[in-house]
Amino acid sequence: MKEVDYIIVGCGLASIAFCEQLRTHNKSFVVFDDNSQKSSIVAAGLYNPVILKRFSEVWKAKEQLELALPLYTKIEKELKIKFDYKLRILRRLNSIQEQNKWFTASDKPSLEAFLSIQLIKNINPQIDAPFGFGEVLNAGRVDTQTLISGYKALLINEGFLQEATFQHSNVQLESSIILYENFRAKQIVFAEGFGAKKNPFFNHIPLTGSKGEILTIKAPDLKIDYAIKSSVFVIPIGKDLYNVGSTYNNEDKSNAPTETAKEELLSKLKTFIKCDFEVINQVAGIRPTVKDRRPLVGRHAKHKNLYVLNGLGTRGVMIAPYVAKELFEFIENNKQLDSEIDINRFG
Repeated sequence: MKEVDYIIVGCGLASIAFCEQLRTHNKSFVVFDDNSQKSSIVAAGLYNPVILKRFSEVWKAKEQLELALPLYTKIEKELKIKFDYKLRILRRLNSIQEQNKWFTASDKPSLEAFLSIQLIKNINPQIDAPFGFGEVLNAGRVDTQTLISGYKALLINEGFLQEATFQHSNVQLESSIILYENFRAKQIVFAEGFGAKKNPFFNHIPLTGSKGEILTIKAPDLKIDYAIKSSVFVIPIGKDLYNVGSTYNNEDKSNAPTETAKEELLSKLKTFIKCDFEVINQVAGIRPTVKDRRPLVGRHAKHKNLYVLNGLGTRGVMIAPYVAKELFEFIENNKQLDSEIDINRFG
């Protein structure tokens, strides 16, 4: 029987960030993952510190970026791959009133590092933007599929990944030790995304789940090296390819792409993109969303060595390193969790 400090269930953005905490602090661990959860892999991967619908700051944006960007640089160097791309985000402005709102927002101390005070005139004939753009600063894109596949390869190479479905019913809890198959562990961290709905230890947490779908289009005439936020995002990914997204569906809990979502995205895209394009792919996944739009982190009420790391919603790239550090400090150093992410806020 192999002894480890941690068993981690799931291998998405939250899990990877927590694994990095463990590796930094020389903790032993094993990860179980069966590729059943798609939200991290199909995510657009933007790290955008501004809520562009309302021109307001993302929750703890500064603290999150200060942790996330160095972490992704560190992982890139270790894996010898590129997945973090600095990327300008231009918010398409719809009126003089929106231009004025942009200027007002850029004057706020909390947003001055993230919103340019200079409006950008549209010079691309393939884009309809008569009122120009506002530019978001300190933004970028993580290629989540490259990150996750590369990190899994690292875990496999180190003998830390079990590519298998975790069987919750096989967990044996014996005082301060957890027995699972041929592992003895001190703690389990469940980072299963929407899969937590099937976890008997944490199926009570208030995950609502929101299905998101993204198209990939080929548009040779568009020629932009920045992301556009209008009624949808258009994100360049190279070779005249662009991701277009995303939809929000709180009813459908399947990972299957739908024609309805495709039509919705294309209808919105055509309101501001003039050139021809071809749809070459469509993906879907269930985001682990929460009604108050805050993560779900904490310890099981009865079993003190079972933990949850979940509810990252639509901004997992930014939030994951922050919540992973919070949970690690809570477990190892008894540091109180940020009350806004603690699962106990729901009683």
